[in-house]
Amino acid sequence: MSVERAKIRLFVDAALGPAQSVPLRRDQAHYLFAVMRLAPGAPVALFNGRDGEWLAEVVEAGKRGGILICKAQAAPLATPPDLWLVFAPVKKARTDFIVEKAVEMGVARILPVQTRHTNSERIRQDRLQAHAIEAAEQCGATYVPEVAALQSLGKLLDKWPAARRIMFCDEGRAGRTDALAGEAGQGGWAILIGPEGGFSGDEVERLHGMPQVHPVALGPRILRADTAAVAALTLWQTTFGDWR
Repeated sequence: MSVERAKIRLFVDAALGPAQSVPLRRDQAHYLFAVMRLAPGAPVALFNGRDGEWLAEVVEAGKRGGILICKAQAAPLATPPDLWLVFAPVKKARTDFIVEKAVEMGVARILPVQTRHTNSERIRQDRLQAHAIEAAEQCGATYVPEVAALQSLGKLLDKWPAARRIMFCDEGRAGRTDALAGEAGQGGWAILIGPEGGFSGDEVERLHGMPQVHPVALGPRILRADTAAVAALTLWQTTFGDWR
């Protein structure tokens, strides 16, 4: 029997299952009871990235906390394709946009990297992870991708898995007609988006020398980093992913 999905969704770091009691943090209680004006008996959709989505009911509502009880599973866990997004952080709002769209469009992992021309030298990993959670709450996802700590592109490539292919969005190929050839195969994929200033010559040379790398152009014009991320994700998902 299908279970109706509640309109208000909340990510929780707690086990979900039949009759499972779920305590709320103060900020979660504020959102549900002060902002959304929920009262005892109201339905809430809960997910934790592991147990799917569960229909829960408010049983205690307070200013500093509350308790929900799981009633039934509304949807199973739906994991995205084995796809990573590797990108160089840009300005705060545009980095937030990239993380948000990566979650909405279906990636398994988000990896910010420092390149030669990256403008942003640091990120707030915890803030970006929270942003990923918010995006999952809004788009109906039951899985939240990890946002990894910022690392240099060189160090990431040093330990790159031999079986994971890289769709390298090379702005130097703008105007060419590229196609993703072959089958996705085993080992997964990653999409690599560069910084606003583009990749350096030595970075491009190294990438072209890696057997896992598949360079592509994203149309006839050079795209901004945030636009390139959306375009690349769309291209990959319609070719190999769960949009087919």
